[in-house]
Amino acid sequence: METPRSVGEASTTNFVVARPSAKTDDDAVTMRGCGFGNLAWVGVVDREELRRRIVMPEYLRLAMRDCIKRKDSTAVQLPGAAAATEKLAIAPHAPMVVFINPKSGGRHGPVLKERFQQLMSEEQVFDLTEVKPHEFVRYGLACLEMIAAKGDECARECRERMRIMVAGGDGTVGWVLGCLGELHKEGKSHIPPVGVIPLGTGNDLSRSFNWGGAFPFAWRSAMKRTLHRATLSPVAKLDSWSIVVSMPSGEVVDPPYSLKPSEDTALDQALDAEGDVPPKAKSYEGVFYNYFSIGMDAQVAYGFHHLRNEKPYLAQGPVTNKIIYSSYSCTQGWFCTPCVSNPGLRGLRNIMKIHIKKANCSEWEEVLIPKSVRSIVVLNLDNYGSGRHPWGNLKPNYLEKRGFVEAHCDDGLIEIFGLKQGWHASFVMAQIITAKHIAQAAAIRFELRGGDWKDAFLQMDGEPWKQPMKTDYSTFVEIKKVPFQSLMINGE
Repeated sequence: METPRSVGEASTTNFVVARPSAKTDDDAVTMRGCGFGNLAWVGVVDREELRRRIVMPEYLRLAMRDCIKRKDSTAVQLPGAAAATEKLAIAPHAPMVVFINPKSGGRHGPVLKERFQQLMSEEQVFDLTEVKPHEFVRYGLACLEMIAAKGDECARECRERMRIMVAGGDGTVGWVLGCLGELHKEGKSHIPPVGVIPLGTGNDLSRSFNWGGAFPFAWRSAMKRTLHRATLSPVAKLDSWSIVVSMPSGEVVDPPYSLKPSEDTALDQALDAEGDVPPKAKSYEGVFYNYFSIGMDAQVAYGFHHLRNEKPYLAQGPVTNKIIYSSYSCTQGWFCTPCVSNPGLRGLRNIMKIHIKKANCSEWEEVLIPKSVRSIVVLNLDNYGSGRHPWGNLKPNYLEKRGFVEAHCDDGLIEIFGLKQGWHASFVMAQIITAKHIAQAAAIRFELRGGDWKDAFLQMDGEPWKQPMKTDYSTFVEIKKVPFQSLMINGE
């Protein structure tokens, strides 16, 4: 896979970056090996020039703040003095808001929030524990649209030029992208593109769009450069994938917050279910951007998340998380399977069937699951598991032989691969070998059936859950491409 392809680029007119002086301060520190290594070219960023570039006029900031606080986009009460300044106000080149997840990574949220408020304005920095992304979309952006509808040219330009930076992990970025997706459904234009400040453990979305894989050590100067870079960087497209989980009614499941109950089963009727369909089904729907997986890797993630919730003091940062995660995987039987008499340690072909639709094809076809595979991953991005490339850089001859095409995150296709026992997964993650290639598809349906298995473990974008299974009826997981694409700021 390659760097996401650009679809647009911000203009760089009327913005001058100061050259570094002989005497350096914290703003002239070069980023090395901390995830922002390619920021050195920026030099010293003048704070006032940056503010003029990203900070909206005060009357618009206050109006947005009040609408969000009151949860009413019509509660626009511009101060009297604003009427005179409206006509003189000039929209910044790249108005920007920042969302911060204080719970991500090493709990850097509070200091980041203070730093961004210094660089920007208090009203354009949102703590996700206080203001949710859908509230910003529903009331903040709608407020700008309401003011623009009254003839305010500055408000219109701010709404059209808006950019968003998210300080958090992949799950946080997906949360924001999902809320912005509501604008697509409403037929709105000018969807704000999203950039990333990596605070999570894996940070694969951040890596895929060139924002680095870790929070930088010299973060104070890095944040100023990051904002500057976000105003200049081009915009790229990202496929997103809808997922429907349909299970027998009466089953108790604790899904992640990104899966919501759905009244309609919404499964593709072009494929007849081979298993017995329950007389009444319960469904959940969601969207993912990075990956979905079933099997041992999801089981390890499920146990790790429960351990971290029970003992939050263990979550001291990405490095600590990775050490605990690796140690926990050794206790789940992935590396040392004592014998095949334990049905929970057998391959996935015992409980599952896969059907796919290929590109430009309306027919479903079954794909055989290799006997030894114990984890199946459906991957949208190039990066997986903290920057690894399990799909690999495949040669043209192999692509032609398997009927594959070169993979991109905006090509309308998704890659399916398998991991065997833990040793195989370790070699894949060390990039010594590639994963077991299974298929490349435009749509996928998994059918799970119990038997000796009582539960399966699933996860999407790092959020795992335990899925109960019945011996009498099948559970279905169907994945299809969302009709619209998300917009990302490419930090190249």
